[in-house]
Amino acid sequence: MNGPATPRRIWLCADDYGISPGVNRAIRELIERGRINATSVMVVGPAIGRDEAASLQASAGKSPRCAIGLHATLTAPFRPLTMHFKPVEGGLFLPFSKLLRAGLLRRLDPEIIRAELMVQLAAFSEAFGRPPDFVDGHQHAQLFPQVREAFLAAVKQAAPNAWVRQGGRQAPLMQRLGAPKALVLDGLSARFRKLAARAGIAFNPGFAGAYDFSKAPDFGTLMSGFLENLPEGGLVMCHPGFVDDTLVGLDPLTGQRESEYAFLAGEHFPPLLAMNKVTL
Repeated sequence: MNGPATPRRIWLCADDYGISPGVNRAIRELIERGRINATSVMVVGPAIGRDEAASLQASAGKSPRCAIGLHATLTAPFRPLTMHFKPVEGGLFLPFSKLLRAGLLRRLDPEIIRAELMVQLAAFSEAFGRPPDFVDGHQHAQLFPQVREAFLAAVKQAAPNAWVRQGGRQAPLMQRLGAPKALVLDGLSARFRKLAARAGIAFNPGFAGAYDFSKAPDFGTLMSGFLENLPEGGLVMCHPGFVDDTLVGLDPLTGQRESEYAFLAGEHFPPLLAMNKVTL
């Protein structure tokens, strides 16, 4: 007779710490309540001074298992930290669609990208007094052709003990076909995983959390699906936050952040984890 299944331990990672004070506050509250156990920090964001970094470390210190990573940023409307980064538009990184296209056409300079990422990794270490626990990418740019080689080289050099985020799912093909955005991430991640393994860099074995933000779907229903096929050590990406003027000026994802926060902070989330035999 088999005993009860051992709960799967996963990472529930809130992206974009540093993009605005309202997002930062929401993420810290969820960490302190044990509702998320990872966040990735945008060192090029406007809300990541020493006080915000110290507050995040204090919140993480109240959690039994909370990882703090670097949210490597290479897309608009943010600015490079390195002076000679290119290509840029009006002093800003390219929009993600143009960056992806440039990578597919082999028009990027991986060494310039690696140099920018080395500076972002150094900025993280300066703010937190240590390298990141893991490294991921804003708008999944770390998975793009040419970017991924530079990304992995920078991580290997500056944060050799960090793991990196891949965006591929472990789910039956017919289930994966129903989500076009996630299907693109599956394709980009296959090569990324091979390169990471070759470099000896660890990565999450499964991924979930991608959805069409513009449709503002029910996040509780989405989360149920995210947890369904996630393996031990898998990662769910989320974007909780409180909307403020800084966020509105930088990112189109606003109201849905508050919907995500409300569900993650609410009474229905812990039973959903238990029902799926998942723990953070």
